[in-house]
Formats: sequence, C-alpha cells, structure tokens
Amino acid sequence: MRTKVFFVSDVHGSDRCFRKFVNAGKFYGADVLILGGDVTGKTIVPLVKMADGAVKAREGSTDRLLRTTSEIEGMRKSVSDAGNYPYVSDPKEFEELEAKPELVVGLFKRLMIERLRSWIQLADERLAGTGINCYISPGNDDFLEIDDVLSSGKHVTNPEGKVVEIDGQHEMITLGYTNRTPWNSPREVDEDVLQQKIDQIASEVKKMEMAIFNLHVPPIDTPIDQAPKLDESLKPIVSGGDPVMVSAGSAAVRRSIEKYQPLVGLHGHIHESRGMVKIGRTMCFNPGSEYNAGVLKGILCEVDDDSVRSYLLTSG
Repeated sequence: MRTKVFFVSDVHGSDRCFRKFVNAGKFYGADVLILGGDVTGKTIVPLVKMADGAVKAREGSTDRLLRTTSEIEGMRKSVSDAGNYPYVSDPKEFEELEAKPELVVGLFKRLMIERLRSWIQLADERLAGTGINCYISPGNDDFLEIDDVLSSGKHVTNPEGKVVEIDGQHEMITLGYTNRTPWNSPREVDEDVLQQKIDQIASEVKKMEMAIFNLHVPPIDTPIDQAPKLDESLKPIVSGGDPVMVSAGSAAVRRSIEKYQPLVGLHGHIHESRGMVKIGRTMCFNPGSEYNAGVLKGILCEVDDDSVRSYLLTSG
C-alpha cells in the first residue's frame, strides 16, 4: 500500500504558510498531512489608534502611520503572514502593556490560541470529505495551553505522545519536546528525560520496520542539525563573513534512530538545515523553514510497506 505523506514544520504562526499547508494535500495529491511542531508565533505587533484616527504600527524600533482602512488591513495581513500577532489598542492600553510584562504574556497566549482555533476551523472546512488525514502537533516553542486546541478539530489529530496509524498500515510516534536550547522554551528537557519519553512511546509500536518517528528535534551530528553558533548575547558568531555552524540536535534522538531503525524520521526545529540523512536504514528528513517570508518548505515522501519509494524537497 503506497501512501504519499506531506510533512512541514516550524510555521511559527504564519497565516500564509498554514493556508498553504492545508491546501497542500490537494495540490500534491498527498494522502497524509503532518505539521511537526512549533506552530505558534513569537511576537505581538502593536497597532495603536491615534486621536486623529490614524493607526501607528510599531515594528521593532520603527513606527509607521497608517491612515486608510486598506493600509491598516494590509499591515494586519503582512504581520500575520510573517507569523506575528497584530493587536489594535489605544495609547493608554499600550502604555499599560509596556509597563506590565505579565499582561503581555497573557495577551500573547490569548492571541496565539485565537489564531490556532481559526486554523483548526479552516482545516476542518478544507479537509472535510477529502479523505486526507491531517496531524498537527506542538514543538518546543509552543506553550502547553495549545494542546487542547490542537485536539479540538474534526479532521485534525494531535498525535503528541502517542502512536497513531496514519493510513491503517504505517504507525507514527510523535514528540515535540527537545533537548536544552539557549532560549529555555516551554518544552525542553535533559537528554536522559528525552530518551525516556521516546522509549515509552516507541515501546507501543507493533511494526518498527514500517514506523515513522515524528520527533521535532533532529539527530545530533548530522547535516540536518546544523545551526549557527551563538555568543553570550545569543548573536550568531561569524567567521570570514559566514556564520559558524555547530550541531544542535539531540543525542537521544540519534540513539533512538540507531536503536529502533524506523522507516522514516521526520524532524524540524533547526530552520537552516534542510535536507535528508540516512542513519542505518532510516531516512531522516528536515524540510527547513522560511516561515517569516511566507515560504512553506516541505517534504513529499511516498512510503510503501517497509520502503521509501520516493521523496521530494518542496518549496512554495
């Protein structure tokens, strides 16, 4: 039985990338859609209503005045497509948010959940009656509060921490947790804990030679785990005009791939390391990510029983 799987990761709140993902099943003729973690955005972009009716948009350290409805809506769309959350406020509320970081955290989580709910609703509408199986799971950057939202859809399954049969034949295990990073994100654990989590789910797999390991972090010391080396201020270190790259993947994930030898490993997390590497019999993929440009990077992979018939790195 041949199954065509389309896998992406790290859309980080990008409206444009998510719409492309939902439509990719029909576009590529895929039977299964998988979004493997880091689904939420990272920042709020404030849009402040001024007394004269204009809206001041702040992006980084730059302010821009928007005076027409089309300008305002255009800004909201571009911000959302880049993975950020536009928020309209008055000057008083904006000042209060600047003064109280705890309010910003609460607002961020609310906007994040609102967008995810709209995404799940969109996926339910687009996938109804198609026969396409869709799986969306969290990653290390995603707050725990989103899990219930990801599990609320009629045509979307949150496979986190479970074994699911994606086509009645191939089992998939999913884990969005990663090893430690410099950013102390919500789903980070030590390597020994990560190993325990993987082993616990893997123990429930019936046919490992046909299994798919959807593990957000890639295996360490491979071409798909190379990330820029950072200094103490978390800025990339550059040598000769190029960033210095280091392995940032997981030893636990590599040991698991080597031990269990599943059919396929699906990974993300490290945006710069797009590609494929073979560890034993296992083909491990990282589609990479350019979410902030609205570009959806993906892997189209056709599996047949215990073999990978073909694969294609996609971009669009």
